[in-house]
Amino acid sequence: MVDPQEMQRIKKRLEALKRGGVHRVKDRDPMPSSVHIIGIGKAGAEFIAQTIEQAPTDFLSDDRQRFTALAVDIGDRDLESVRAVADSLPSDKAQVRTLALAVPSRDELFGSLRRYREYLKLEYPRYYWNPNYEPWLPDAITIPQAGEHFPRAIAKAIYGKAYYEGDRPLDRELELFVNSVDATTCQSIVCIVFGLGGGTGSGMVMDLARHLTNVKFGRRALVLGVGIAPCEGDRAEHKGGSIFPTINELDCMLDQEKNQGVVQVWGDLYRNPFTAGFLMVPQKSVWQETGNLSATNQQVDRELAAFLTRDRGLDLYETLRLLNWVGAPPSQHMAARSQYGARWAHIFGFTTLESDNENVPDRLGIRAGTFNPDFFEIRASTPPTAQLRAKLDDLATKMNAAFAPMLEPEIARSFMEGSPTASTEPYVQFVIPGATKTALDIFYEARLAYDQQTWEEKLLQHSWLLELGVMLSEPAIRFEGMAGECLWGCACWVVVPYSAIRGEDLEEMRLKLEEVVKA
Repeated sequence: MVDPQEMQRIKKRLEALKRGGVHRVKDRDPMPSSVHIIGIGKAGAEFIAQTIEQAPTDFLSDDRQRFTALAVDIGDRDLESVRAVADSLPSDKAQVRTLALAVPSRDELFGSLRRYREYLKLEYPRYYWNPNYEPWLPDAITIPQAGEHFPRAIAKAIYGKAYYEGDRPLDRELELFVNSVDATTCQSIVCIVFGLGGGTGSGMVMDLARHLTNVKFGRRALVLGVGIAPCEGDRAEHKGGSIFPTINELDCMLDQEKNQGVVQVWGDLYRNPFTAGFLMVPQKSVWQETGNLSATNQQVDRELAAFLTRDRGLDLYETLRLLNWVGAPPSQHMAARSQYGARWAHIFGFTTLESDNENVPDRLGIRAGTFNPDFFEIRASTPPTAQLRAKLDDLATKMNAAFAPMLEPEIARSFMEGSPTASTEPYVQFVIPGATKTALDIFYEARLAYDQQTWEEKLLQHSWLLELGVMLSEPAIRFEGMAGECLWGCACWVVVPYSAIRGEDLEEMRLKLEEVVKA
């Protein structure tokens, strides 16, 4: 049964859309948006380099715009591509920096982990000083070398050492990043881009997003999470069981009901840092067409970069208005907006009018019949011929049949079309909003792989909450039916039913949560 308040929210949103698209910018010379990017790991660094390399001619053409980018990785190998293109941007309107984190010895890393309670107490005075605390890494762990695969739990530890210790290079870089964003005199949107698979990006993003949004920005900035999903061509460690805890950690951040269950135990420091929502970027369809991993990565990066920067950021700005809560501008405080709850995964996709556009959900990695979005738009440049226009209309018809949204999809043409700053490259892009994690093929594939691992292997796949002793994707020890196994055998947990972590029986999850809160 759908909650009456939820139905009222949906009704108001659809009425606003029918009145003429309240999320659209009507001004022919609109205020530009400035997109700023933090890229973590190889995927994040490559995306920043691609964005700069293909920056449109009107990129930063407005005096109010500014571009800030920070690429963070373990080791320097994948950061050179960012430095190679950084000088192409005007130094007075852009700041592009890289940070290669050194790999500490095992003794150095464990020395840092043993002091973690001190760091958290300084950061958050209400932090519970757990007398049972121990480093979350196993004693016999072997630390990989730069360029090798880093499990999420180790990447998190390296991040913490760079953020809290010595001259605190990560703290310093985040401060410089925020100062540059604050120097922008138009609407800023900060995108944190990382690979959902692997270890470095997904292992560091949980803490980096927390520090950036909740500490450095004080929750006053729009921060959009952008997770690039692996494809069949990726290495085994980039598409395995680690994605299961990664998605669960995002789920417990972005679903406000689950996030409240974390905050209720551990405090406001763990409130959802993605104030502008989350985009998931599949690569499946491109891999099926190319069969080449490098070509797949490049094409996905090109499409995503174009979406973020086209028409002085207008496509992204209007899409955020559409997703994050029609009727309220993205600059409006989060408390004034409607929330998506468990439907937090917004799927970014693209195609061409010449492609085989049958079965779009499968091409995006969405399980057939799992959800119906309220609405979505197909953003496209105007086809130059009647034949191409007919193909675009045919695509909209197919997508309407496949997703059966409450409101038929609209085709949003380039606002700046015909102006000197308009995009000249044809494009067809869309964002399918409001998927739950249980609508994603990748969630079930990762859950199966995770279940086949040993306990120590599972531990290394976690990141968020490890410093609290909480292994989120495992059942709590002392609270039957709840999630969050305690690493130290004590009473660490979260007020989130374990069935919700597993993606099983969401109605039962709500009932259990209500009982726990009342108790």
